[in-house]
Amino acid sequence: MSSPRGAVRSRRSAINVAVVGASGPVGRAVLRELVGAAARGGAGERGGARIAAVVAVDAEPSEVGGTEWRHGDPADPSLASALHDVDTAVYVAVRTDLAGELAEGRQLRRERSLRRAQTVITAAAAAGVGHLVVVTSAKVFGAHPDNPVPLDDDAELRAVADGGSVGDLMDVEQLVAVAREVHPGLRITVLRPAALVGDGVDTVITRHFEAPRLLTVKGADPVWQFCHVDDLGSAVAVVVSHGLGPALTVASDGWLTQDEVERLTGMRRVELSLAVAQGTADRLHRVGVLPTPASDLAFVLHPWAVSSGTLRAHGWEPAYDNATCLGVLLDGIRGSHAVAARRLDRKDAALGAASAAVAMVGTAAIMRRRRRRGGGA
Repeated sequence: MSSPRGAVRSRRSAINVAVVGASGPVGRAVLRELVGAAARGGAGERGGARIAAVVAVDAEPSEVGGTEWRHGDPADPSLASALHDVDTAVYVAVRTDLAGELAEGRQLRRERSLRRAQTVITAAAAAGVGHLVVVTSAKVFGAHPDNPVPLDDDAELRAVADGGSVGDLMDVEQLVAVAREVHPGLRITVLRPAALVGDGVDTVITRHFEAPRLLTVKGADPVWQFCHVDDLGSAVAVVVSHGLGPALTVASDGWLTQDEVERLTGMRRVELSLAVAQGTADRLHRVGVLPTPASDLAFVLHPWAVSSGTLRAHGWEPAYDNATCLGVLLDGIRGSHAVAARRLDRKDAALGAASAAVAMVGTAAIMRRRRRRGGGA
């Protein structure tokens, strides 16, 4: 019987795995799950290579027990020396520190993103690494009203490659596509998780729930899907053990509707027309009030849920469902307040969030009254 789609058997029965840039929330989760898989003697219940050793490559020592720390900067070409005797390397390209992204600024952030990805790929090839796993995001599929639910592993990448972090990941994906031709001896797998949640995760999606109301637009039919960083970590363990590729998606099973999210969070919605929501977001971004491009609005309005079919075929199962992930997200943002993804200082939070909510609700109400009276907007 043939292997499920995506299977690429490892040539070795035991492999050494390195996580490059392991200090962030996602990197730590991946390390923990790899260490756990190594302790169990493998990953999953359907064969695959045994994980023999787990290496943390970063500028600072790893906080995760059971790992070997090697000093290495993902942006420094000397990284290759830290990857000696490594069979599989994992690089987390997706970022979960929105505050850091905003502080860097668009140009510097993109330059660093591309430089790090290029350096990791080149270093892995130079060190003789056989398999490189690059974690991006399911956002690269784009959020569109006509997206199938769920999207398959090999769905077309339709995200807007603008100045936001999604544009950064689209550039990384393009870099990977080129690298497959330039470095034929290096197998590269792209792993694309749904909206990440977990301790320390700070993204546009998590800040959406820091606002006083949940923004919706008329006619939109959003679905909400999450991926806990621990589930991403266990998915990575399956990918490296079985040598899966070339592209996979990972998320909690199913998805939540907008009504279910409002019920679970106890939050109320603000509903605007799509034209008003996008136009307002674009203007606020131009004047610096909205820190992310207006195109990011699509990810809270339109579906981008994914399937984890290939991973499940190799024994992977998520430990967290979407409702539990949403609870983890809410616990993580407790006490924080944001308007248009910009986090407010504690002293300004109550007044700022309340006034923003009143302004949004008031604007929508005025527009509805004007339309009923036949007046213009």
